[in-house]
Amino acid sequence: MKKSYKIDVDCANCADKMEQAAKATDGVKDATVSFMTLKMKVEFEEGADEKTVMEAVRANCKKVEDDCEVFL
Repeated sequence: MKKSYKIDVDCANCADKMEQAAKATDGVKDATVSFMTLKMKVEFEEGADEKTVMEAVRANCKKVEDDCEVFL
């Protein structure tokens, strides 16, 4: 399953950090972050719980860029 989320991030470099953090999260098959559109697209692994995975994605993104936001 793929889903799109609105994000708030200050620069393209920060968006790249968020993308790498999202991709490294358990339950995420793939992720892309666009600074231009302020969107994060996440593809979940089969059987993954979307809400639990996205809470982990948000936490991982905050670790690499503390002033970013992922709106769930």
